[in-house]
Amino acid sequence: MDLFEKCRDFYSNPESAPKYGYPMTPRAAMAAGLFPFFIPIDQAEGPEAIIDGKHYIMIGSNNYLGLTVHPKVKEAAAEAVRKYGTSCTGSRFLNGTLHMHIELEEKLADYVGQEAALVYSTGFQVNLGSIPAIMDHDDIIITDKDVHASIVDGVRMAKVQKGVHIRYFKHNDAADLDKILKTLPPEPGKLVIIDGVYSMGGDIAPLPEIVRVCKAHGARLFCDDAHALGVLGNGRGTGAHFGMEKDVDLVMGTFSKSFASVGGFIAGPKEAVAWIQMFSRPFIFSASLPPANVAAVLACLDVLREEPDRVARLEANGKRMRTELRAMGYNIGPSETPIIPIVIGDQFKALKAWKVFFDEGIYANVALPPAVTPEFSCLRTSYMATHTDAQLDRVLDVFDKVKHQIHIGE
Repeated sequence: MDLFEKCRDFYSNPESAPKYGYPMTPRAAMAAGLFPFFIPIDQAEGPEAIIDGKHYIMIGSNNYLGLTVHPKVKEAAAEAVRKYGTSCTGSRFLNGTLHMHIELEEKLADYVGQEAALVYSTGFQVNLGSIPAIMDHDDIIITDKDVHASIVDGVRMAKVQKGVHIRYFKHNDAADLDKILKTLPPEPGKLVIIDGVYSMGGDIAPLPEIVRVCKAHGARLFCDDAHALGVLGNGRGTGAHFGMEKDVDLVMGTFSKSFASVGGFIAGPKEAVAWIQMFSRPFIFSASLPPANVAAVLACLDVLREEPDRVARLEANGKRMRTELRAMGYNIGPSETPIIPIVIGDQFKALKAWKVFFDEGIYANVALPPAVTPEFSCLRTSYMATHTDAQLDRVLDVFDKVKHQIHIGE
């Protein structure tokens, strides 16, 4: 069989899509005007975007604090390009470490209440690299079953590279975690991995209960705060939200959400971070984060210190939307944050709802299998500190229209 035969089949054969986990082939979805992916954006201005000359209210971005267009952040990135150029063109091990990388790592560690931090070139790389690096043969990883895909792949890599054993506990269920840990032998090292805020459901991990269970069984705790930084704990993440920064052993964060850049970091005890630095293959063999991206994150940290009201405004916008959407009768799942899924359950209804929003000038994301389970097919909406009341009013007006037009929940 030709290697590319499956590609042709998936693209053009209407009967093949379910086999690959999609409701429609790309060609059929495009022909029906129901292909919601890879839409080129002409200009993005925080809570608005321009596509083909038309203005859209953006409720599909992770730009939670609206800092991608903050003047200080933009100027810091531009100045870094003027000073250093566009790239370091090398690994951090070789010619790719600038003083600003070290400065950022020190400030990030302090920001999340840890001893040390290590900056990676992407958030995905953090989980793909740090998880296998810290584990040894026959150690055991226990993850929440709903963790991000980057954790899933990092855990798989640890199994392949190190012979690590893997267990899963029910989502946000500390009692199930306790039950699993009780069955494990005492000798192997154990790492429990959770998301602080879950990127599809918008719910928060029950950190106090999970910490209690980990301590009772001598397990270390890894918390992915990609969607919690800038959102929880006055912007400092899940540990700060619960007043438990010192009870989380390893904190992962990304820059592509609240920090208006790209990249990510792992933070924890200095010895653990130094170990990861020397043994994490994606860190060792990747070019370092470009100067402009580093400078943007440093500027974001300054802005957060100077403008703490941004986090409060984000929280208020999220609370308003959760309250009003529930009042309309929408199923928004377990959301406790500005990430608010509109759970529809039917894949075609989800696509049709997306289309109505798009035609009305609202840019939302649609989440379908295999990204979510079929019954969780949804619009994945997210809100910013910089959304105005008038913009949110408009979004709610369209939500009211969509519910009756698509018959969601019926």
